[in-house]
Amino acid sequence: MGRLDELRGGGKAKRHNARTIAALTGNPGCNRRAVLDAAGVDKLKLAETIGFPGSFGQSRFALSRGNAFEAMLKADDCELLRSVLGASDAAAYRDLGADTDDSLGDRHARTVALLSAASAALIDHPLLTLEVAGQTVYLEPDLVAYAHQGRLQVVEIKSFAIVDGQAESAKVSAAAIQAATYVLALRQLLERLGMDPLLVDHEIVLVCPENFAMRPVAVRLDVRKQLATLRRQLSRLSGVGEIIDALPAGVTFDLNRPASEIVAALGHVAPRYAPECLSTCELSTFCRHEASGTTGALGRPVREALGGIESVEEVLELASGTRTPTPEQEEAAALLRQALRLRSEALS
Repeated sequence: MGRLDELRGGGKAKRHNARTIAALTGNPGCNRRAVLDAAGVDKLKLAETIGFPGSFGQSRFALSRGNAFEAMLKADDCELLRSVLGASDAAAYRDLGADTDDSLGDRHARTVALLSAASAALIDHPLLTLEVAGQTVYLEPDLVAYAHQGRLQVVEIKSFAIVDGQAESAKVSAAAIQAATYVLALRQLLERLGMDPLLVDHEIVLVCPENFAMRPVAVRLDVRKQLATLRRQLSRLSGVGEIIDALPAGVTFDLNRPASEIVAALGHVAPRYAPECLSTCELSTFCRHEASGTTGALGRPVREALGGIESVEEVLELASGTRTPTPEQEEAAALLRQALRLRSEALS
């Protein structure tokens, strides 16, 4: 941990939450993000310090709409949510967030006690833990419900609309990954309690407004694929030591250093920028500027299709025939020449 503290500098480690953990799965090949997240560097402040602040996070409107939707569902001991989930009116309801004076440790202990006793059907504001790169991260699902046959099921409440049975795929995917972190944390908790982790269902319940109204609708999502991805990325993050050990001595991302020194330090850790990073990583604006003129800036499909060709300039030269391709570039170069020929024919 000493080297991680040195990389971070004098500030406290930025704690992860379900959103940041879910974002780890978005770009598993990025060494830069792996190192910064393992060290607990505040990437939002880092981006501001080096002059590349980005608009990141939910809008105030989305936050207020989400809070209003969740409050409506949970009013009167979750009366409306019970009807959406098909839960019995007799099902016990416990709100573990009611005692606001509790410390995180106290609320987690109450969550453990309640889950081990299986004495509630709807558990609101539970507090779970997950180990991320040596840090204990506290996670708070929207709701944990005892489904039929005594299985635990995570309920995720989102304010984006499901219109005619369809929702924006990117938002549904993000919700599934976020819910998968709760499923993983619950399964690990049951293992520590000596219980069967598979009592936690791999299907989660997503509750959203239907057709732009505030009327809720529930859909089930299978998150086994997201669970597998999350486990791999968390394992990679915990094994980031090899990347850190390869960094030159004295490299640090201390926010008290001059911006030029921090930029130089970032240059020692390989990024893997893609346009999708703009919605998941606080440092993406800087990485986009850094990747200007490269094939990676055009997206992962382009970078993968043109494997071994790093710059747009090189792509244009190979397409026009002014550059001789290496043996590894022969296939891509042939495709580029054909694409240029087809484009020329279409324009003429």
